[in-house]
Amino acid sequence: MSETFWYETERRLKGTVVFAVVVSLYAVFAVGLFPSVETANVDFERLMESYPEALREAFGVEAIGTIEGFLAGELYNFVWVLLLGVYFAYRAGGMIAADIERGRMDLLLSLPISRARLLVEKYASLIVPITVVNIVTGITVYAGTVVIGHAIDPVAIVMVHLLSIPYLLACAAIGLVFSVVLDRADIAQRAALGALFVLYLIESLATSTEQFEALKYLSPTYYYAPTDVLVRESYAVVDTAILGGMAVGLLFCSYLRFKNRDI
Repeated sequence: MSETFWYETERRLKGTVVFAVVVSLYAVFAVGLFPSVETANVDFERLMESYPEALREAFGVEAIGTIEGFLAGELYNFVWVLLLGVYFAYRAGGMIAADIERGRMDLLLSLPISRARLLVEKYASLIVPITVVNIVTGITVYAGTVVIGHAIDPVAIVMVHLLSIPYLLACAAIGLVFSVVLDRADIAQRAALGALFVLYLIESLATSTEQFEALKYLSPTYYYAPTDVLVRESYAVVDTAILGGMAVGLLFCSYLRFKNRDI
């Protein structure tokens, strides 16, 4: 990677660190909350069974009385699948559109760099914050579970974070598509945010509705299941490959649009 990649990485470095710290603090809160949940005189399994199936599917509620199930529902299915997915889609939504809107794109393309390389390097710069937040939070979660006496298998922790990388890249690729299609950064970002949230809802509802079950395959959220990783120790390699293919396919579509676009 060259200048564009490093420039995009460096100018967001402070925000990346702050973002990783904030997410890690929430992880500390979630881990610290588990002992009180464990000692509560509540049959959580029976309580969860009373919830609608769509709600249980949406938040991956399963084995909530264990540290693995609790963190899957409280931290990963909520923060990683929904909030981080939306966040990176939103960030990618402004990558190209913001430069076009502010008149910087003409200057960038006057340099000896192709549109394809510019697009790929801007997109690739998101790998840094995605990696940092996963490493920092993963270490925090494992250390926290050791401190409270409910250490999670480190392999499961590594895998739940490792498998999230292609998922988050796929979410970012959705935002990138809107960024090359729309002229205004704020509209592209809101469209990316809304699109990912709608896909999340479609996947959650389609899973419990036979008539629309096939729609779930359209959403990247279907292919990343933290509950399966933490509770069942099931690592869906095929689903991970699909997410990688989805990210590459959307990136290629973005390139086709950006290559032929009149700046």
